[in-house]
Amino acid sequence: MAGSKVLFVSQEITPYLPESEMSLIGRNLPQGIQEKGREIRTFMPKFGCINERRNQLHEVIRLSGMNIIIDDNDHPLIIKVASIQAARMQIYFIDNEDYFQRKYILHDEKGVLFEDNDERAIFFARGVAETVKKLQWAPNLIHCHSWFSALLPLYVKKVYHDDPIFQRAKIILSIYNNEFPKPLNKALKKKLLQDEISEKDLAVIEDPTYINLYKLAITMSDGIIIGSEHINSEITSYIKKSRKPMLAHQPAERYIDAYSDFYDHVLNKSN
Repeated sequence: MAGSKVLFVSQEITPYLPESEMSLIGRNLPQGIQEKGREIRTFMPKFGCINERRNQLHEVIRLSGMNIIIDDNDHPLIIKVASIQAARMQIYFIDNEDYFQRKYILHDEKGVLFEDNDERAIFFARGVAETVKKLQWAPNLIHCHSWFSALLPLYVKKVYHDDPIFQRAKIILSIYNNEFPKPLNKALKKKLLQDEISEKDLAVIEDPTYINLYKLAITMSDGIIIGSEHINSEITSYIKKSRKPMLAHQPAERYIDAYSDFYDHVLNKSN
């Protein structure tokens, strides 16, 4: 559907983070979709290991400045931007000193997951939503990549569903084989509860494991893409039971065309 607006929300994008299955898709997919005539915006976290000077990041003052409250604590939202000139594409970065200044991504130097990854994921999801609102840019489709963006479907469907910016947006979730061994902080459910988000909505993350976090995101999404060749079988079964539109894993030479066709399928099915 040429002319539609697609919001990409990615955990990793190269060259800002090392090349991986996910970071390469994060880099090449938005360019490919833009070249098909769609309008795009792309977001990722500004992890502390990203070299701002080398990658020419700069703060966007007009988008920064608001506070996001998590568990009764205020956290200033800072928005930075950089350009990938060869793709004629801008990347927006969600930043905050408390969550994204450390020199590692999701684990510390010993390979232990950060205890506050739950709050970091909340901040990222809400930071993206609030920034898109400030941009006054209403996406037709939101494509979330990996578990770190898995809370955005919840916020869009429950908190922002009546907002003119998001009320027509459909959500696609890409699932990757990047399972983490231990659950996130047990207080995640409590931190997510608010007027628009109920206990019932969050029942599946009573135990906030990798699998349950994806189950929540699948429930709140309109379509699912299998981003890795192999993913957890319990997640695969949950997708099938959900009866949501699903696109199987695609080889590198075909995924841009296949994803674009799947976008149209989800947009047409939902309207």
